[in-house]
Amino acid sequence: MKKLMTMLAASTCIAGPALADDERIVVGFATAQTGFMQGYDKPAEDAAMIRIREINEAGGLLGKQIEVVTADTKTDMAEGAKAGLSVVDQGADLVVVSCDYDFGAPAALAAESLGVISFFICAESVKAGIQGVGPNSFSASVLAPVQGATMAEWSYKEKGARSYYRLLDTWTEYNKGICDGFDWMLPQLPEAKLVGEDTFVNEDASIAAQISRIKALPEEPDAIMLCSMMPGFVSAVKQIRAAGINSMLLNGSGADGSYWMSAVPDLSNFYVPAQGSVFGDDPSADVNAFVKKYAEATGAPPATQYTFPGYVMIDVWAKAVERAGTTETAAVVAELEKMNEEPTLFGPRTFTAELHHQNKAEYRIIGTENGKPAVVGTWTISEPVPLDALLK
Repeated sequence: MKKLMTMLAASTCIAGPALADDERIVVGFATAQTGFMQGYDKPAEDAAMIRIREINEAGGLLGKQIEVVTADTKTDMAEGAKAGLSVVDQGADLVVVSCDYDFGAPAALAAESLGVISFFICAESVKAGIQGVGPNSFSASVLAPVQGATMAEWSYKEKGARSYYRLLDTWTEYNKGICDGFDWMLPQLPEAKLVGEDTFVNEDASIAAQISRIKALPEEPDAIMLCSMMPGFVSAVKQIRAAGINSMLLNGSGADGSYWMSAVPDLSNFYVPAQGSVFGDDPSADVNAFVKKYAEATGAPPATQYTFPGYVMIDVWAKAVERAGTTETAAVVAELEKMNEEPTLFGPRTFTAELHHQNKAEYRIIGTENGKPAVVGTWTISEPVPLDALLK
């Protein structure tokens, strides 16, 4: 990180921010147009473009059309810093950065160094904001610990689960965050008990040892909290079911979507939280309408819920700009920090001076039975996940 900041300081000397232009409002996407991160960034970016078009067609923002500039991070952290500086130099009032904290932080730090607002397009680490970048940085998605806490409380209250086994994939901070939220919520649920816990690594070809320990329990647990993501979680789910373990399987939003389910035919009793359903069965008609609009715009429906934060990001930022009457950073940040349960297409959003992320959110619970995912309920945790648990 020290090396990155040194590079930013040097780059700033030759590529400072463009002078403010009162005739333009510019959103700069310093995101991955190439490399593996493109698969995460582009769907949310496409959703952001839909919201930008809606705003422009309705007369613009502060009476001006929103313009878009881009720079490719190439899924490279060093290139990310350059991309962030590039879009600011092109006049960006808002810098949009990659979905992942590690890959988005260089561009966000570049924006921060020049006093420009940044939004992580769908990152779910608490560091994607004040804690890891600075006071002008936000995230458009919901923290990973909220997902773990949601699945613990929902499964306890709605499905009657009482015994839980915790299986953590230690590969990423996102995975750890899911289990952190689960660990915070479970002790608050009377009669809920953790009957065992284990770890694995995403690339492990086999989790036979972990499965043996689950099968050695006196009784099969009511639920297994699987804190993992693609591609490793698919193998883990397949092995658990092949071993004859029928416990309810819970996971975070990283397991949303049906694109992977052919690897586990006829999967049942599997549940994840999602900010909205990509299957056309969301309780909100507006969400279903958006899914259709996205398909019309891109040629295919959203693959996962990670499309939706891009739309939310532009929506809340534009509202803050309208309320501030300017794109000036301090004024817009102040308006964002006043948002408390702000309505959006994908549920209310709250930002404070301490947290530029969501530590509580309304989730759709997507349940899969016989290989078919569908909305089975909606859940909002009873209280926000506290900052000390988020920073665990």
